[in-house]
Amino acid sequence: MKVRELGEFGLIEHLSEIVRGASGGDLVLGIGDDAAAWRTDGAIEVGTTDVLIEDVHFSLSNAAWRDLGWKALAINISDIAAMGGSPGYALVSLALPPETEVDDVTELYRGLAEVAVEFGVHVAGGNISTAPIVIISVSLIGKATDALLTRSAALPGDLIAVTGCLGQSAAGLRMLSSELEVDPETFAFLRKAHLRPYPRVAEGQELARHGVKAAIDISDGLISDLAHIGKASRAAAKVWLDRLPIHPVVQASFGEESRRLALSGGEDYELLFTARREAIDEVCQVMSTPVTVIGEMVEGDPGRVTVLDEQGREVEYEAWGWEHFKSL
Repeated sequence: MKVRELGEFGLIEHLSEIVRGASGGDLVLGIGDDAAAWRTDGAIEVGTTDVLIEDVHFSLSNAAWRDLGWKALAINISDIAAMGGSPGYALVSLALPPETEVDDVTELYRGLAEVAVEFGVHVAGGNISTAPIVIISVSLIGKATDALLTRSAALPGDLIAVTGCLGQSAAGLRMLSSELEVDPETFAFLRKAHLRPYPRVAEGQELARHGVKAAIDISDGLISDLAHIGKASRAAAKVWLDRLPIHPVVQASFGEESRRLALSGGEDYELLFTARREAIDEVCQVMSTPVTVIGEMVEGDPGRVTVLDEQGREVEYEAWGWEHFKSL
């Protein structure tokens, strides 16, 4: 069998079975969540890692080096945010073609330093190697409380909610990758949405403080990431299409397609979470970031996500979101 046939998530499940016997001790959460977690003296530490690969995750034809630096660290910070934690120390590994300009790498690190300062992250080291394409790999360690947010804590009857708006990053990518003509203000807005995501660290901590148990950051797409929660929690989900929070700029630029971008576009790095109505009401009172209830967890096939229109009729959709190997 080829990895293309198994897919990214199937491969993760396969490999996690192999190393399961090598996990234990003070490990609180292993493979399968936004970050791993382990207990140290008096604290829980969380760790995550992610990679950006040229011509897979980005193109140098439309992404500035400084933006790449910001995004490479920001997406790892988002994983820590999805656990309700705070980021601490990062290790950065670069693989670069020998002809890469030093000024370009300098710009990359300036962008990385910008987001590090913004979120109190210390870049503690890393590695540099040669490669035929640009590869940026970041590992990030942070801390959390016992009130960890996980993918496996959703319950039937929970409401499903998201922070912010959906589909902006996918709209930005579509704009950058095509000849879509937009005004300068719209171009700047959508470009920033795709290349400079803003991790919801404070929001994740508020969720944990107010009794929310289940969360994930939206990286692969709303439907795909909600399916991750459903599978881990052994529940199904219903999403109300007319409740999706879509920014007016995206609606004006993409019309009806904006709903598809919101459902399966990915890389919004907003927090998707489930909780009882009381907990969500409390969260809405303390957070300045908008929170929108978009659906409900229900009994059913684990991971199944049903999208309903304004009349309660099921809406068929083709794209679930991004999955490495199967998305090729």
